[in-house]
Amino acid sequence: MRTAPGRRLINVAFLFLFLRPSRCVIAVVKMATSCSADLSKTVKQQYMELPQGGMVQAMYIWIDGTGEGLRCKTRTLDFEPKSIEDLPEWNFDGSSTYQAEGSNSDMYLIPAAMFRDPFRKDPNKLVLCEVIKYNRKPAETNLRITCKKIMDMVSDQVPWFGMEQEYTILGTDGHPFGWPSNGFPGPQGPYYCGVGADKAYGRDIVEAHYRACLYAGVQICGTNAEVMPAQWEFQVGPCEGINMGDHLWAARFILHRVCEDFGVVASFDPKPIPGNWNGAGCHTNFSTKEMREEGGLKAIEESIERLGKRHSYHIRAYDPKGGLDNARRLTGHHETSNIHEFSAGVANRGASIRIPRNVETLPLPGKRRGRLDKGWREGCWPCCHDDHRNAQAGS
Repeated sequence: MRTAPGRRLINVAFLFLFLRPSRCVIAVVKMATSCSADLSKTVKQQYMELPQGGMVQAMYIWIDGTGEGLRCKTRTLDFEPKSIEDLPEWNFDGSSTYQAEGSNSDMYLIPAAMFRDPFRKDPNKLVLCEVIKYNRKPAETNLRITCKKIMDMVSDQVPWFGMEQEYTILGTDGHPFGWPSNGFPGPQGPYYCGVGADKAYGRDIVEAHYRACLYAGVQICGTNAEVMPAQWEFQVGPCEGINMGDHLWAARFILHRVCEDFGVVASFDPKPIPGNWNGAGCHTNFSTKEMREEGGLKAIEESIERLGKRHSYHIRAYDPKGGLDNARRLTGHHETSNIHEFSAGVANRGASIRIPRNVETLPLPGKRRGRLDKGWREGCWPCCHDDHRNAQAGS
């Protein structure tokens, strides 16, 4: 089959319309992808291989005024930074990122975490930044500064976090990757951890993201296909304290950049497709030193009791829209709890808080008592597009 020069056929569906036994007409439906995906990567590569003359490109990354969107820009350094302290502050136009008025638009970028750049490669860097205003006060969406204060206050408890970030791969038109253009795929069931072209949609993107995170130094620890086709999950952690949010945001940024190269979109919408389809969350696994020691289950249960008393607060905090987005996901169906009710249970994916089976004290049916009586708890209510420093601080 021939295509126009420079065009690629992605996820092509063929519809055969038999007009007579000897001939047929083939209708081709191309999934909507960005124009950038059609640019020649071979041509780009010849420039990317040019020597840098001892200079380093540092891409500064920050969270914009929506609390969920990411922005970035690059500067040249005449040395390779070895630590955050080596990196200079920078500024940007906050009136174009929903963070300032045009009459007083300067906002400042304060380097907070540094990673290797998997797109430009060494010695270039990705620099995750905090945002402060002209008066040196934190921007409204700079939740990192408050989270760090809390993490420093409880550092003696050695808090560990592990985040399970779900997302959905979409075309640029918002249609899920691999889905029929005018319909739906088969019902949920075969897609979770599925293998095969009819079950796993977009694995190339997942593999590219995984390897890019490993190169960058992000503490990514796993990935899998999720329940809805074109939905995936990656896990980051365990990370101690403030590092959790930094590594999760770096992984999100890298995912967006990988999808940009493939011409598709990574969506963190908690319910991208209404109806009988699973939503997307970011389950938060948490433990303290006490929880991880012998008899730690008691500390886990006590922490769950405290969380239940502030259920409404946490629902508002774990969603950039104050709970409105998460209300579409937390319906009590599709492996979620009801947004209005706090619940906890062992191995219960319909609960607000899940205790893994090997942590609780009951013996496994028909088996020896293979319990730990210590470990962690899993918060299933955080929204997938929340700044999870809220979830960290609230844990």
